Amino acid sequence: MSAALPNSVYARDVEYILHPVTNARKHEETGPIVIDRGEGIYVFDDQGKQYIEAMAGLWSVAVGFGEKRIADAAYAQLQKLPYYHTFSHKTNEPSVDLAETVVKMTPASVNRVFFTNSGSEANDTVVKLIWYYNNARGRPEKKKFLSRQNAYHGITMVSGSLTGLPVNHRDFDLPIIPVRHLTCPHYWRFGQPGETEAQFTERLAQELEDTIAAEGADTIAAFIGEPLMGAGGVLPPPEGYWARVQEICRKHDILIVADEVINGFGRLGTTFACEYYDIQPDVLVTSKQIASSYAPLAAVLISDAIYQGIADNTAKIGTLGHGFTTTGHPVSCAIANENLAIIRERNLVENAARSGAVLQEELKRFQNHPLVGDVRGVGLIAAVELVADKATKTRFDPVGRAGGTLFVKGHEHGVIIRAIGDQIAFCPPLIITEDEVREMVARFGKALDDTYAALKADGVVA
Repeated sequence: MSAALPNSVYARDVEYILHPVTNARKHEETGPIVIDRGEGIYVFDDQGKQYIEAMAGLWSVAVGFGEKRIADAAYAQLQKLPYYHTFSHKTNEPSVDLAETVVKMTPASVNRVFFTNSGSEANDTVVKLIWYYNNARGRPEKKKFLSRQNAYHGITMVSGSLTGLPVNHRDFDLPIIPVRHLTCPHYWRFGQPGETEAQFTERLAQELEDTIAAEGADTIAAFIGEPLMGAGGVLPPPEGYWARVQEICRKHDILIVADEVINGFGRLGTTFACEYYDIQPDVLVTSKQIASSYAPLAAVLISDAIYQGIADNTAKIGTLGHGFTTTGHPVSCAIANENLAIIRERNLVENAARSGAVLQEELKRFQNHPLVGDVRGVGLIAAVELVADKATKTRFDPVGRAGGTLFVKGHEHGVIIRAIGDQIAFCPPLIITEDEVREMVARFGKALDDTYAALKADGVVA
């Protein structure tokens, strides 16, 4: 932990900054860890301590930290054209290059791109574009969205409404748009006693049918979902889930929105999770790994049918009244172009599949640990769920008691993980090698054992 010296980064942070997803009063007491630099899969604090960044920052640094090629690409673009907008028939070459690249990488069902600065803004834009599209079609009542409990789709007023996590709604007066949150598709946690995985899938499919019938298909615009749920706890869907969701939504003329902000650009060992789960979306949203978060950037991809409806309406009323000052920012797009070139040239999607298999295998070794209830994941994204009682899957009281301890112990052993309550998430950079995966998991194992000892000493577990 950094020393709280006068005028230090540590002291000035506590004095001036309100942190996201942080207990502000606790932060006043503990202060921050000051991350000073990064190199590959590692980051270093200002005391020189090394950490394996097991979360790639926030699910996002595909090519690792300190990649000189990206720095050089950013510098070259800053010298040539540091900023310009894309309003009113203007464009720039990096944004055009990136749009072409992304369209060629994504499913054939989407082929037009709208750039934003973040996944939250992207999903906010999705709602606006779909509402605009349905108004243009003469279907003004078709405005509701279907989401899922534990989903994460962003944090703005609109995208935060789509999110299905109570902490992101509480005291923000959300949701503010018409959205219905369906059962979280996590069989291990929400399957009923004696219910098979196939039966669980069918129960969720029936819930979807029943919700559509109750709400009216003519009022429902879209179903939005992460192919594999990320910030809700790394939750792969049950067998057959996406096939049934698509079948039902197509029958009722409900659009499919695939939120690939975390999944996209190789995380599951395929270029996109839509490929892994055989999803043909009408809208696809991506961010994070598109630029390895070296710069803010996200992209909304839409089908030709949606584009044509929107384009006709812009001709009718004279414009598309939506956009951001930095939509298609040339520096962000130049960074993304170089980032995607590195992913392609270094075969990082294939590496995610190969190193991801090692990650899943190594984490499964903890299945019999007294604190571990479930181990799950695909490719280079995984989670270990901690429970107070393995036989009954009983959660800790309060939730987060064990996860918060493990998060701190992880820092002590040089690994940065994420505690989502008592669900411990892993999402390392796509460049990680098989040996580095083993070292990362070994550090986690030491932190897990320390956590068990601490909880035992406090009488929390037997």
